[in-house]
Amino acid sequence: MAYLFLLIGFALLIKGADYFVNGASNIAQTLRVSPMLIGLTIVAFGTSAPEASVSFIAAFEGNSAVAIGNVVGSNIFNATFILGVTAIVYPLTVQSDTIRKEIPFALLAAVALLFLISDIQLQYADINLITRTEGILLLLFFVVFLYYVFEMARNNRDQIQIDETPANPVKTSWVKNSLFTVGGLAGIVFGGHIVVTNSIKIALSLGMSETLVGLTIVAVGTSLPELVTSVTAALKKQTEIAIGNIVGSNIFNIFFILGASATIHPLAVDPKIFLDMWLMIFVTILLLVLSRTQHRISKIEGIILAIIYIIYVTFIIFRN
Repeated sequence: MAYLFLLIGFALLIKGADYFVNGASNIAQTLRVSPMLIGLTIVAFGTSAPEASVSFIAAFEGNSAVAIGNVVGSNIFNATFILGVTAIVYPLTVQSDTIRKEIPFALLAAVALLFLISDIQLQYADINLITRTEGILLLLFFVVFLYYVFEMARNNRDQIQIDETPANPVKTSWVKNSLFTVGGLAGIVFGGHIVVTNSIKIALSLGMSETLVGLTIVAVGTSLPELVTSVTAALKKQTEIAIGNIVGSNIFNIFFILGASATIHPLAVDPKIFLDMWLMIFVTILLLVLSRTQHRISKIEGIILAIIYIIYVTFIIFRN
């Protein structure tokens, strides 16, 4: 039965992503904003819903390791495997604004998080802790990011030229695309939940340990929406949505999800997470460097990113 539900979950993920990307890209046209902006906001925030639910529940239960590890692990997965596979499917063109502003903002998020968790090293404290005050600080960073996005949207509307269409079709299209976007997102989130739940059942029945399942299936499972959505966008040659989804998700994960989680309950930091933090910063810098090479991420570069994640997963399995 678990295998049947697994197939249903994947079907929901794939079909949901199809509707979600179509609806989101059409909304971008209707609103006269770039697909990149939609990728950074609606798509990125929507596909990060599983990470948000896992981290919030973990924070409520006082399980700091899960809350922090979920975000850091998802960001590494996004910037390596998802970006890599997406570039393999279709090379990603990177806009100059993304190189100069959005990716550096994601790098700022990673570096800020490293500083906030380094209490022992920087303040000679007894433990490393993300306090409620620091959680609110992360949320304030998120507000700044939203302000930048809305300013970009306002400036962008004047630059994008769209053919005039009659009022009624536009209204019908708006309602239809909104339904596609919301319905597609629901399919992605619900399908992802089904896949994770039943994958865990199957893995445990095959003798895998709970720790190994958590490090692999659950970590990857919460990022399935980003993976399926970005690959689907690449197949439709909507590369701005694909890369906007990845960069936006990484910013959202740190500033909003971790910020809100720490505000709910202060998060104690596992010393093991520092190596993962440095890797997250490294892959974000690597993304910035690769994006500057002809303003695109090629298939070869995508293969390199995917291999980095495979090596990382192998390492954490042996480490734990």
